[in-house]
Amino acid sequence: MMKKYTKLIAATVIVAFSFIVSFAATPGETAAASISKGARWLVEHQNEDGSFSNPQFPGLSGLALWAVVGSGDAEYSNAVKKGGDFLISKVQPDGGIYSPVPGRQGGGLSTYNTAVCLTAIAATGRDDITEIVLNARTFLANSQLTGDDSFKGGFGYDINSPRPYADLMNTHFVMEAMRRTQSYEDKRPAGQKRADINWKAALDFAERLHNGPDTGENAGGFIYSPADAKAGTAKTEGEKEKVVMQSYGSITYAGLLALVYCDLDKTDPRVRSTLDWASKHWTLDENPGVGDQGLYFFYNVISRSMSAVGFDSIPRDKGGEIKWAEELIVKVSSLMKEDGSWVNKNGRFWENDPVLATAYSVLALEFASGLTK
Repeated sequence: MMKKYTKLIAATVIVAFSFIVSFAATPGETAAASISKGARWLVEHQNEDGSFSNPQFPGLSGLALWAVVGSGDAEYSNAVKKGGDFLISKVQPDGGIYSPVPGRQGGGLSTYNTAVCLTAIAATGRDDITEIVLNARTFLANSQLTGDDSFKGGFGYDINSPRPYADLMNTHFVMEAMRRTQSYEDKRPAGQKRADINWKAALDFAERLHNGPDTGENAGGFIYSPADAKAGTAKTEGEKEKVVMQSYGSITYAGLLALVYCDLDKTDPRVRSTLDWASKHWTLDENPGVGDQGLYFFYNVISRSMSAVGFDSIPRDKGGEIKWAEELIVKVSSLMKEDGSWVNKNGRFWENDPVLATAYSVLALEFASGLTK
């Protein structure tokens, strides 16, 4: 009987000690543990052909591959090779990286998938991708809208869609892919035209989605598209009452990243106003303005944008500062399931797919901890 109680006490002490160690872990240690567990889950759920989740949309595989690469674990070299091979198998004659949808104009989400896959392929650092990267850059550069309407300078899901359309989500992903692969242009064969987007037009597009000082509580935040606010509308207060499109969390951070990729630094008034909005609406319990919709993309884009702008903290509206990386690491890690995955109960924007939610989360932790730049 005494041995039984001794074993019980010993087990209790071990559990209690483990809890204390876990509770006392630094944000960096917490992030490392969560990244390791999340990356392992992704690799264990990689399809036989190297894809992740639905192979019809290679962007899903691209995000997962980027997350696995970012973990820095050499154990996953075979999974990275298979994932890269899958993305390469989706390269089309026009240079895009997507799966065509036969008989459907604008099918395949070609711009979105190409942008995400280009970033992921480049992250692998393979030595056999130069031509693929250069052709994908040309494809994206040719996908920028050049009309004279409010979509000018932006990017939509497909360049061949039946009518002109662009939004900030697709535009910021294209900007990221083009900036991250800029150095490949030095490898372009002599005499071949270099590919790049019109950055001035892209900035103009982003600025049209940036709520100005006359939009009340929405000032400094961003909206999704000239045609769709996503978060609805609101009336401003005061003598000159007007209806404005409401800013919301994830797209505001996507807008911040767009500003940074357009070479605006942290002192620029447009960047400062965006950070002011972020400070006033800071929370990790929801995606401000849209609740739990797109929650894991919200965490992901906070991490990518704040890393890019170079701020370790955000000044609080009423004094003090927000240690965004530390808070994000703790929050995202707390939402991880026992098996190492994440999933959003709200299926909007496909986040009920654990591969997508897990890829977003692992990447968020990698950027927040400085593992990925």
